[in-house]
Amino acid sequence: MEWRVAGAGLFFLFIFLSGIWLSRSGKPLNGIILTMHKLVSLAAGVYLIITLYQMNRAAALGAMELAAAVVTGLCFLGVVVFGGLLSTGKAMPARILRMHQAMSIVTVLATTAMLVLLLTGQ
Repeated sequence: MEWRVAGAGLFFLFIFLSGIWLSRSGKPLNGIILTMHKLVSLAAGVYLIITLYQMNRAAALGAMELAAAVVTGLCFLGVVVFGGLLSTGKAMPARILRMHQAMSIVTVLATTAMLVLLLTGQ
């Protein structure tokens, strides 16, 4: 399981680095960097779903672990929605970018909490 946590950390590192690179590339957004950012984000989500599924098969997840998984999923959904708005090519209010950035941090925190709960079995 520790390798799973390390893998999730690497995914988030790549997501943040590609997001920073994307924001510094200017407007219009670079299609290659945007696609890479989206694919790494999608891979991270799939990776976490597979991890949850395997953990649930090994031992049924408790109420706290399931609640953490739901919160994490909703955070991922929020990040995707705000990121999707930013990638439309239309001018968006600055608060959309700020929400995407804030939700990204909240998602990392929620994912970390979920993984800690899975590791400790609490």
